[in-house]
Amino acid sequence: MSDTAHLWMRHEARRTERRAPLTPQDAARLVEAGLRITVEESAQRAFPLAEYAAAGCATAPAGSWHEQAPDDAYVLGLKELPAGPGAPALRHRHIYFGHAYKGQAGARELLARFTAGGGALLDMEYLTDDSGRRVAAFGYWAGYVGAALAVLHHRRALTAPLVPTDRPALDALLASTAPAADPTTALVIGALGRCGRGACDALVQAGLEPTRWDLPETRALDRAALLGHDLLVNTVLTTTPVPPFLTKADLDEPARRLSLVSDVTCDVTSDCNVLPVYDETTTWDAPVRTLREGARPLDLIAIDNLPSLLPVEAATAFSAELAPHLLRLPEWDGVWARALHTYRTAVEPQEAPLVI
Repeated sequence: MSDTAHLWMRHEARRTERRAPLTPQDAARLVEAGLRITVEESAQRAFPLAEYAAAGCATAPAGSWHEQAPDDAYVLGLKELPAGPGAPALRHRHIYFGHAYKGQAGARELLARFTAGGGALLDMEYLTDDSGRRVAAFGYWAGYVGAALAVLHHRRALTAPLVPTDRPALDALLASTAPAADPTTALVIGALGRCGRGACDALVQAGLEPTRWDLPETRALDRAALLGHDLLVNTVLTTTPVPPFLTKADLDEPARRLSLVSDVTCDVTSDCNVLPVYDETTTWDAPVRTLREGARPLDLIAIDNLPSLLPVEAATAFSAELAPHLLRLPEWDGVWARALHTYRTAVEPQEAPLVI
């Protein structure tokens, strides 16, 4: 590995983001292997800055990456970069969830910032192995929290604003709110994936045995069966448009039993959205939105950083998967070559081929 590789882990601009893409324990192993790491200050991160310093990382002020990170540094984060009028061009190679390749809101503007600055987006969603499987993902914990919140709201035990916790505390809350005999029916779509497995595990922990649908069931969707469940947890992420699982017309179906949708995927502004029944995500401050009122109400939970509510568990699992690949950054093959190719393909209409 090149001794000049430099990773700069930034503070997250979103105030509800508690996770880190790299834990102090994994940072220590990377530093020992020769990677240079700078970690920005962050009062909201679940892992204290002192632990990164003890691991051999340099430290920097929050948000200083744009001015202080060397041009050849890889800027590592999780959620969106600060945006808006006057947002600067991006000269660095950024590793984070950019959500910019499926026509999402703001995607064109973000990619234009990269092309203007000569940087590159190495989107974590597109870090894949030879078989196309993602090498690092938060999916399990997103599904777990999304299903847990659905159950708690259904049992009238969900309080806002939401606050980060840990799995033992969340599991205890699920157990303490369970009635002796719960007739609630729950459906998980995408049940065989990471996210779906997490959702199913949370429902079982809550005393429910979910109906589990995956690709065969969605190829010929039984809409009446879907609407016949109390809870729907969607964990399907698709990269190409497919027929929607739920439409606005379905919400007005007289036979609908469905009373709560937890959309873990939150692909709301994309043409690939399989639940086009809402146009804005929910938040920690207001986690539930009512889509239909009256005698047959229907509520929505659509929080796009669910794993941050279990920040230590989620970050520890993700960091363990990502860290070995960070050691290979300077080699520009395999995982990173594929991510760079995806970026280049996305910006080809905007610029000449990128050279890094």
